[in-house]
Amino acid sequence: MGRNCADCDYYLASSRFSSNQWRKGPGYSRCRECVAGDGYGNNTSTTSYSFQCHQCYREFPDNNQLQMHMQVHRPRTVSCPVCGDQRFKSNANAVAHVESGYCRGCRGRDNARQQIYEFAARQGMNQYMTETPMLTYGSHGTQYSQVPDLPYKCPECNKYFRQMSQLLQHRDAKHSQNRYLGY
Repeated sequence: MGRNCADCDYYLASSRFSSNQWRKGPGYSRCRECVAGDGYGNNTSTTSYSFQCHQCYREFPDNNQLQMHMQVHRPRTVSCPVCGDQRFKSNANAVAHVESGYCRGCRGRDNARQQIYEFAARQGMNQYMTETPMLTYGSHGTQYSQVPDLPYKCPECNKYFRQMSQLLQHRDAKHSQNRYLGY
């Protein structure tokens, strides 16, 4: 459990606040370092915040931290491709929900991994797959071949991934001009 210090705005664990400061509540509590006068908020010589969020006006020391923070402001408009729940902020989050095995549409992590692999194959996403999935015919009907250990790859930098959600997160972070991945 933690909160932001009212002076330095760092998110800190409750142990970094005195009990008196903690009782003041969020937005009023000052960390031990700021109360002592040698905290983050008082160290202006090394703290340089030149990146500001245009929605909540929080400041960050570098663009990477600002971009990570901006995910907080994304609307939850993405639906799960299996169960249809519209509660995700990105395609990567929706796919991670399925791959986790907790999606009510395909229970179990291994089953979910197979379902995502087959979904990608049916959608013609071969440019994102390390091998072309093969159809097999057996006693259980038509199925795709087993999922390889690293079934997905980024076509732009040829990096390999174990899960589709990892590929989507990578593409959002490294190749953001091409955010749409055919799903």
